[in-house]
Amino acid sequence: MLRLDTLGFVKLLRATLPVLVLAAAVPAASRAVEIRPLFKAGVDFGGDTIVSATFTSGTTDSIKANDGFYIGGGVLVGTGVQNLEVEVSLAYKYTDISATNGDVTWTRFPLEALVFYRFPQFRVGGGPTYHLNPKLEGSGVAGGLNVNVDDALGLVLQADYLITPKITLGGRYTILDYKANGVAAKSDGFGISFGLGF
Repeated sequence: MLRLDTLGFVKLLRATLPVLVLAAAVPAASRAVEIRPLFKAGVDFGGDTIVSATFTSGTTDSIKANDGFYIGGGVLVGTGVQNLEVEVSLAYKYTDISATNGDVTWTRFPLEALVFYRFPQFRVGGGPTYHLNPKLEGSGVAGGLNVNVDDALGLVLQADYLITPKITLGGRYTILDYKANGVAAKSDGFGISFGLGF
């Protein structure tokens, strides 16, 4: 079940308020707001190690706080301000350690509101990210692992190459701290992103 943290949404709205004020400041006659659906996917790496596992073969594997493949959707809003666009999205982010006798999974739902300045062949921008319902869970021999991590507010910086006007491929850097039972883990790290606007 997805938890809704009202205070987190208030923080996200406060972080995006300057963009909304900027868009409202442009005279209505000069605005041509365009809203398009968006698909996004990618993979992120890095951050503090949050769990490690040792296999019977003696090899080890670990999960870092920013690790995970994500897939999601949202809207891409052309603000009417020249070359400025806003991307609002919700994704599912997942990574795991799998073995024949048990698994460990690390999941969360990143909600992002990113503002981009668009050039002819690329775009650069960033904005707040709010991670909902982060969970570290185990099954099998790791069945005792069940950590509900606090929702977390952070920042994403992103630069994308425009393969076509509607298809992007780029890099991103996430700055975010997770907390669980008073213990913090940095989730700062790089990632690769893909986007498709319709």
